[in-house]
Amino acid sequence: MATKEERAELHKTIWKIANDLRGSVDGWEFKAYVLGSIFYRFISENMCDYIHQIMEEVGQPDFDYAQLDDATAENIRQKMVEEKGYFILPSQLFQNVVQKADKDENLNEHLTNIFRSIEASAQGTASEDDLRGLFSDFSVDNQALGGTVIKRNQLLAKVLWVVANMELGSKFNDTNNDTFGDTYEFLMQMYASSAGKSGGEFFTPQEVSELLARLASWNNPNIQKVYDPACGSGSLLLKFAKTIGKENPHLKYYGQEINPTTYNLCRINMFLHNVNYDNFDIRLEDTLLKPQHMQDAPFDAIVSNPPYSLKWEGKENPILINDERYAPAGVLAPKSAADLAFTMHMLWHLSEQGTAAIVEFPGVLYRGGDEKKIREYLIKENRIDTVIQLPANLFFGVGIATCIIVLKKSAKTDASVLFIDASKLFQKNGNKNVLLPEYQDKIVELFQNRKDEQYLARLVKNDDILANESILSVSSYVEQEDTREVIKINEVNSELRSLVAKGGELNEQIEAIIKELGE
Repeated sequence: MATKEERAELHKTIWKIANDLRGSVDGWEFKAYVLGSIFYRFISENMCDYIHQIMEEVGQPDFDYAQLDDATAENIRQKMVEEKGYFILPSQLFQNVVQKADKDENLNEHLTNIFRSIEASAQGTASEDDLRGLFSDFSVDNQALGGTVIKRNQLLAKVLWVVANMELGSKFNDTNNDTFGDTYEFLMQMYASSAGKSGGEFFTPQEVSELLARLASWNNPNIQKVYDPACGSGSLLLKFAKTIGKENPHLKYYGQEINPTTYNLCRINMFLHNVNYDNFDIRLEDTLLKPQHMQDAPFDAIVSNPPYSLKWEGKENPILINDERYAPAGVLAPKSAADLAFTMHMLWHLSEQGTAAIVEFPGVLYRGGDEKKIREYLIKENRIDTVIQLPANLFFGVGIATCIIVLKKSAKTDASVLFIDASKLFQKNGNKNVLLPEYQDKIVELFQNRKDEQYLARLVKNDDILANESILSVSSYVEQEDTREVIKINEVNSELRSLVAKGGELNEQIEAIIKELGE
C-alpha cells in the first residue's frame, strides 16, 4: 500500500493531468467526465474482482470475466445485481472499452448505451434508486467538449485513457484499500477549490469532516446508523466509513440532497468507498419541506454542513408550524435564514443517546427575533452540549469564521454548555486556513475534558446563558488573550528622561553654533 507521501504525489500528478486535459473546458463542468470515468473504471474492476474471488473459491483462479463472451455472462446477471447492485457485460467493461476508444468513431453512442445498460440492470430491484441517473452528468453531446462529434470523441477517448493509466491498482484486489475513494475525494476538493463559492456548496474540507465525525462518535460505541440531511458529496458520512465502518461493516449511511449533480456525486462516492448499495440510502429532495428519512429515524450520529442562511418558506407556509420537527420550539426559523430549521430537523432525527455535530453560520448564535426563541428552547431543554468557534477561511468560497454546535438529547450529564475558542488553531496554506491534526486533537481534548481552560474553553450554566439573551457566541464567554505588547512604564520613563537630556545637549550645541556664526 502506498505511503501518505506517495499518495499525495500521485494525487498531484493526477490533478495536473486532469486539469491539463480539459483544455478550454470549464473545470467545474469537466469534473463530470473525469469523476464519471473513475467511477466507470471502479465498478468494472470491482465486479471483475468479485467474480474472480468466487471462481477462485471453486478452483478456477485463472478465470477472467473480461474475456468472457456476453451471451455466457448473462447467466450471472441476476446474481451480480442481487449482490453488487448492478451488472456489466464483458464487452461493456471499462478496460475493454478503453482499448478501442481512440479508434471508435461511435464512442459517444457506445458510452451512452453502456451507461444506460448499467443503470437499467438495476431496474425493478432493491438497488434501482441507488443506480438511477448516476451517469446523467456525463453528457457525450456537450458542445463544450468540441464542435463536432469527432472532436468530442477524441477528448472522451483521452479522458478514458488518462483514467485507465491512473495508478489506482492493477488488479482490483489491490484497490480494496481507499485508493479510488481517496483519489475521487482529492479531485472533488481540487475542483471545489477552483470553483470557489459554488464548489463550497457541495464539499466540506476533509479536516472539518474528520472533526465532526470525531465529535459525533466520541463515547458513542453503538453507532449503527449515521445521517446527514444536507449530504453534498457525502464526505462527512464517509468519515465514518473509514473509522467505525471498518469495525462495523453493517453500518448504515443515510443522506438527503437537493442538488441532482451533487446527489449523483454522493452516491458515486459511496460505491468508491466500498459501501455496498444495501448499506446506504441517499435521497434527492428538499430536506426542510419533504424529509425522506423520518421513518428511518432515530439516528445514532448526525453530521452536517447545511447551506448557510438559505431562504425558505418559513411562516408563509402555515403547515410548517405544526410540523413535528419544528413545532416544539413554538416558532419557525426566519424566511431569510433556514439555519435553525436544519438544526431542529436534526434534533428530531437524533436518538436519545446520539450526538449531532453541525456546522453553523455565526449569525444564528446571537441574532434576535425567532432565532433567539429557538435558542431559548434548545437551552431550556438542555439540548446544546458544546459550541466551537472555528478559524476563519476554512471553507471554499466562505471566508467568514463558522462554528460547530454539538447537540444531545438525554446523554448530557449537566445543565451547561461548553464553549471552545478554536479560532486561532490553524495553519495558513496558500489562501486557505487548515485545521492540522494536532489542532483537531486539541479541540477533541477540550470537548472530552469538558472543563475551563484559560483562553480556550469555558463551561457555562444554561441559566447564565438564558440571562445573557440566550447568546451562544463563544467570544461572549471565553476570555480573549491580550496579545498586545506589555508596556513597562519605568523603562519608558527612563528612556524619556534620556531623550530629554539628549535634546537639551543638542539645543546647547545648536545655540553655540548659532553664536559662533553671529560673531
